[in-house]
Amino acid sequence: MLVERKKKVELNVGNYGYLYEESLKVLRTNLQFSGNDLRVIMLTSAVPGEGKSDTSFNLAHSLTQIGKRVLYLDADIRRTVFIAKHAVSSKVDGLSQYLSGQKGLDDIVYESNIPNLDIIFAGPYAPNPAELLAEAEFSILVERARREYDYIIIDTPPLSNIVDAAVVGRCTDGAVIVIKSGEVSYKLVQKVKEQLLKVNCKILGTVLNKVEVHKNNYHYSRALAKTKKK
Repeated sequence: MLVERKKKVELNVGNYGYLYEESLKVLRTNLQFSGNDLRVIMLTSAVPGEGKSDTSFNLAHSLTQIGKRVLYLDADIRRTVFIAKHAVSSKVDGLSQYLSGQKGLDDIVYESNIPNLDIIFAGPYAPNPAELLAEAEFSILVERARREYDYIIIDTPPLSNIVDAAVVGRCTDGAVIVIKSGEVSYKLVQKVKEQLLKVNCKILGTVLNKVEVHKNNYHYSRALAKTKKK
């Protein structure tokens, strides 16, 4: 087992609406049909505010709904928003403390109130995230988690000017790039793609997020999943 005894944590799970839920099912299904060997999946973006943290967590949640055991790993050590978004009221330890030797693995793996979903929080801000993520302990953690979970979903920082996500990419089976509709240039997305390919991280596809859907004169701003098998 990854740990003998997990701590417990309560997460507030929002309601995103029917269109969003259906889009997540499309993303989930596409990932499943991409192959059984794709189990450690990171989500990244070009810039902050594209919705990758929401998408990554909700994908993890969606996978648990079909009976998969999932570890959600928040690797955004620089600027995590997870605790605030999910109204975590208790004090929690996280990844940065484990990688810097302050905490053991038993201290950072949490069992959530969502069945089949365990969490590793990012932990306090660290001045050297890329160096911490490049340590052998991170890759060892991922490999140990493979033995226990069906999927490991990793949320990483945006990749436009920070190398953290590329460092994480070396330990994954592939990456999904989250793009906010109408906000990011093709050139910037290409830069993200190139950084991932440099570390031999397979690009599984993209999620076009925050798209306006016109239906019966109503406007919906929801995430529409668009994945492309590579």
